[in-house]
Amino acid sequence: MYLDHLIMKKFVFIFAMAMLAFGNVSAQSLYKTVRDTATKIVNNPNSRQDEIDIAQFEITVLNYIAAQVSKRGLQKTGYFYDSQAVNMKSFVDDCRLYALKANKISASKKKQVMECFREASLNNPLFNDSDKKYVHTYVKDAKSETPFSLDTDWEKAYDQASKTIKSIIK
Repeated sequence: MYLDHLIMKKFVFIFAMAMLAFGNVSAQSLYKTVRDTATKIVNNPNSRQDEIDIAQFEITVLNYIAAQVSKRGLQKTGYFYDSQAVNMKSFVDDCRLYALKANKISASKKKQVMECFREASLNNPLFNDSDKKYVHTYVKDAKSETPFSLDTDWEKAYDQASKTIKSIIK
């Protein structure tokens, strides 16, 4: 049931990204949708703790991206924000999906999946932020559902993880 839910969520985000590509969705609306959905999960008293933890990570990432763009005086398009948000969401959802599949095989297989996604996040910084203590907060938390760097180019990380995971889960 939970697996089906993750697959459906991924389909919705892929559809939304396609709509953006054809100009039917306004700039930054996917970024806002991802943030608003995560906020609703965090504020819903019926949400499970793992859902809240993941949603909190997503909100933190999106706020981090916006803050870094502003702090650095960068000019970014709505497509940049939308692409980062959708790729981050797909990255996190795929990690959860593959971790669930791998866990049915063995605990060590699940660990390989988590390491694959963790490494993809660490290998693809977006801003090359020197404040590693802050950007690696979730990486260093052994209990984190999302052991990923805040400073991640989610498009590149998603591409890397998608290629690497094929050798782990066949």
